[in-house]
Amino acid sequence: MVPRLVFLLSVIILTAIGCVMIYSSSIAQAVEAETTALSYLTDQLLFVVVGAVAAFVVWKWLPCQIWRGPFLWIIWLVAVALLLLVALMGLVGLGAKRWLSLGPISLQPSEFAKIVFILMAARLFCEYREGSSTVAQMLVKAFLFIGIPVAFLYVTQSDLGTTVIIAVGVLAVMWLGEVPLRFIAGILVLGAIFVVFAIVGTGYRSDRMLFLNPWNDGEGGQAGGFQLIHSYYAFSQGGLFGVGLGNSREKFYLPEAETDFIFAIIGEELGMVGALVVVALFIALLYSGMRIANAASTAFGTMVAGSCTIMLVFQAFLNIGCVVGLLPTTGKPLPFISSGGSSLIATFIMVGLILSVSKEAGGPSIYEQRRANLRVVRAADPDEPSRAAKPGLLGRR
Repeated sequence: MVPRLVFLLSVIILTAIGCVMIYSSSIAQAVEAETTALSYLTDQLLFVVVGAVAAFVVWKWLPCQIWRGPFLWIIWLVAVALLLLVALMGLVGLGAKRWLSLGPISLQPSEFAKIVFILMAARLFCEYREGSSTVAQMLVKAFLFIGIPVAFLYVTQSDLGTTVIIAVGVLAVMWLGEVPLRFIAGILVLGAIFVVFAIVGTGYRSDRMLFLNPWNDGEGGQAGGFQLIHSYYAFSQGGLFGVGLGNSREKFYLPEAETDFIFAIIGEELGMVGALVVVALFIALLYSGMRIANAASTAFGTMVAGSCTIMLVFQAFLNIGCVVGLLPTTGKPLPFISSGGSSLIATFIMVGLILSVSKEAGGPSIYEQRRANLRVVRAADPDEPSRAAKPGLLGRR
């Protein structure tokens, strides 16, 4: 299957680029921590192995439809319990309480919770489409099992970035579930208003609006605009072909060079060509992932594969937009490339979910099934218009 091959190659190449760039960009952090860059690379390789094993297990041994059964409720309860534990006894890092300490391991539960909420959204929409729940029942369940936990995550962890990514994933489920575009557009408008108020109404987030002019931070670019200014310097020094691997200067000045702002180091060391290669790989990931979703044999598979793909690529371009100064900084890593354990493992789990859908795509897709059903209806009664179900409040059932 060509889309699956393109998808896998994109994932492998992006992960390889990430390992190389983490080794190069973490030198400054390693010196400060009195260790070596090799230790950062070793940690990343360990996370890659754990993530790849998780993806393989999900792909090969957990059929996509298992997430519609009782098992989904188990992982939902685990995800919500972990979010509660973060609120009660979470670790504070970089000014936010988003991590749990499990012995020698630090875990960020929100990275895994966002996958659970998307699976729950896909299940609820499928139940509605199949007639096992009404619109009102679906909306109530969505509010209880998705809306309240996400609101709790936002309030307790002050994590606007993850909240927006989950919202985009849910909107993707709605779009793939054939909800009329006017409803999605209305939700987008309300969401945009919420984001604006969330940024402007919160002190530390309003400071991030400095991306409009990072030199205007009150200290000549030495305060809130420092990070973005040095990101600009990295791209300007990189030029077309870059200064070469390991030759970055800005990694010694740029905070979070190996995590949130690793794309700036890619631009400096590999130039515009290298940065565009990364962008092209994410576009290939989007194209192949949506092809897999389109070929799914069930509506649930389409929603899961499509929403996971859109979430991954949206987060990638959210990170890139922040690094190049088009968006305020959100603190979200670049998928497959940035240093980090929870984020990388969660990303690989989404890869496994997408591949599990591709494994079941041998038969006719959901869209081909609908076209075949329509032909059967027309052949049975060619003189009467089709009696296909009319679109309801949320589109076709």
